Formats: sequence, C-alpha cells, structure tokens
Amino acid sequence: MDVVNQLVAQGQFRVLKVPLGFIKILQWFFSILAFSTCGSYSGMLRMSVECKNRTDSDLSIEVEFEYPFRLHHVYFDAPTCNGGNTERLFLVGDYSSSAEFFVTIGVFAFLYATAALSVYVFFFDKYKENNKGPLVDLGVSAVFAFMWLVSSAAWAKGLSDVKTATDPDQVITLMTACDAEENRCREVHDPVMSGLNTSVAFGFINLVLWVGNLWFVFKETGIIAPFMRAPPAQEKPPTDAIAPGGYEQDPYASNQGGYQPDYNQQGYNQGAEQGAPTSFSNQM
Repeated sequence: MDVVNQLVAQGQFRVLKVPLGFIKILQWFFSILAFSTCGSYSGMLRMSVECKNRTDSDLSIEVEFEYPFRLHHVYFDAPTCNGGNTERLFLVGDYSSSAEFFVTIGVFAFLYATAALSVYVFFFDKYKENNKGPLVDLGVSAVFAFMWLVSSAAWAKGLSDVKTATDPDQVITLMTACDAEENRCREVHDPVMSGLNTSVAFGFINLVLWVGNLWFVFKETGIIAPFMRAPPAQEKPPTDAIAPGGYEQDPYASNQGGYQPDYNQQGYNQGAEQGAPTSFSNQM
C-alpha cells in the first residue's frame, strides 16, 4: 500500500488535461465501446410456415445467432409440410474473420491506451527522456490508426453480409416448404442490428481519434522544435551614432572632401585690429 500511495502522490495528473492525455482517455473509452458492442452481440430472427395442412404448420421458427457470426454453424428445424416431417437447415456464411479482427484491435487498443495513460501519469519524465518514449508512442499510434482503418472497413463489409444472410426473406428461400404455392411463409421478427451498427461507428470514431493523436505525440518528439524557433531580435543602433546632446551625428560629416577653411577666432581678431588703423590713415 505504501508503494501505491507514493505513486499516487507523485502522479502527474495534470497531463490528463492537455490534449496528449485527454485524447488518450477518449481512445481508452471508445475502444471499450467498439469491441464490447460487437463482441457481446446476440440476435434472433423469427419466421412462420403455414402449411396447407394446418397440423404441419409452425408459426414460430426462431433462429438465434451471435458473435463471432459463424452462421454456417447456426441451424434450425423447419416443417416440410409433408406428414409432419421437419428438415434441419443451416444459415449461409462465415463472417468470423472480420468480426474477430475488429474485436482484437479494440482489445489491444484498450490495453495500450491503459498502459500509455499509466506512463503519462506516473513516469512522464522517463517518457520524455531522450525522446525514446514519444518516438515509440508515435510509431505504435500510427500502427493502431492504420489497423482501425482496416478493421473498421472490413467489419463494415462483414456486417453488411451478416445482415443479408440473416434477413428473414433470404432465410425463407432455404425452406423447401416455401416453394409450394399452397403453403404460406412469412417473417415475424427481424434481428435488431442497432448494436452492430454502433460498433462500426465506434470503429471509425477510434480511427479519427488515433489519427488526430498523431500530431500531439509528434510534437512531444521534439522533431519539429528547430523549425518553430522565434526569429532573432532586431539589433539596436550603436550608441556612438548618437551625440551627447541627443542629436544624431551626421555619418557623412567626417567623410566630406575638399577645402575646409579654418576659422580661427584669434586670427580673425588680429586681422580686424590691423585693418582698422589702415583704413583710418587712408581717410586722412
């Protein structure tokens, strides 16, 4: 119990709130719905045969079938309308391969989702170490996405064949008594296929979930990280390009060519002092 309490205390349950963990919960849940609705199915159809001789009639012929839909093993006794004799008839077809394949994928997807959730919650640091965990998770998720596509498509085709093989109108054609016009054969109860229809729908929902999860697992691998770096920041202008007073210096000031006069204040004052008496003497 101490080990269990320690694991619960150290569990990172916040990972279940992010898409990586939340989608895994949905995968776990819908995988259960997929294989349970298919694997637990049992159906029944009922027919009636009304012979010309009423004593030979059978107004309630029940035919029961179930997963894995080996219909060629399902039989029923029907009247021949000939002296009270009956005949044993078998349904047509064996659709166990597609049904069992679909259920197997659902069970293994459920087990993997359970294991992945345990790793996310209790060993997420080791999961991220060296990116080995995300890479393995990505590969397995891709395989399951492909398997859900194949198994769902195969089971959808298998279910269509099961519906045809268990259609009372189709089963009536197997009975020899129904070939005579004086006998009346009709269906009483059709098998309910709503559970099998939902199993196919759950299969394709699982396909969408596993395909969508590939992106979030791929992000955990870090392969895309180098391509998602932010652009480098713009460089600031050098500080020596701004004068102390706050005015920007002219970068071309030091590169001007040609003659640059030297306006020396001392020389200008001396010239002014010498020129003043000369001008006065000329006036005299």
